[in-house]
Amino acid sequence: MPRRQFLAAALGAGLLLAPFSGALAWENEVEALKQRWERINTQQAEGQRRSALKSLASEAEQLTEANAGEAQPLIWYGIIEASYARERSGLGALGSARSARDALERAIELDPQGGNGSAYVTLGALYDRAPGRPIGFGNSETAERMFQRALEIRPEGIDVNYYYAAFLEDEGRRDEAREHAQRAVDGTARKDRQASDEALREEARALLSRL
Repeated sequence: MPRRQFLAAALGAGLLLAPFSGALAWENEVEALKQRWERINTQQAEGQRRSALKSLASEAEQLTEANAGEAQPLIWYGIIEASYARERSGLGALGSARSARDALERAIELDPQGGNGSAYVTLGALYDRAPGRPIGFGNSETAERMFQRALEIRPEGIDVNYYYAAFLEDEGRRDEAREHAQRAVDGTARKDRQASDEALREEARALLSRL
């Protein structure tokens, strides 16, 4: 094969392979972020989580910037940033909560299933726990709408049933809260979120015991 033709063929093969390799790269990076998030939330002491989540959120944000148009990096940046917001206080926490909300809402525009409902669960918790206007964006109606959407996608999920039960308890809807807390206790942990789902199952048991 003449040299020019060989180079053209090689470049063509490179163009065909590049998107595939890129997809594998970000998928592997998302998986690594997910595993580290699991370890931080289930194994690290409370006083150590804040700095670890701050670093992880920064890495996740960089991944979203390098992979614009991909929903999964955005979902995991949103989940991690929401966890970081929980560990912070004051305006810093609200800033992280807003960043998480914005990332998750962009992800849903790209993937209406929201990563098998995970984006909707986290959005529900954010809208539930953030202060209302004019300080924040908290809104109980929006929170419930997000939880309901997650339940449509994954009705037996431990996470969505636990967070929805906690929301319902705060709303004074104890019978409904009891139903969803029980569904969280009876739910099946996801293979890729085993540790965090089992931790939420224990939280659901504690919630059920006081309802």
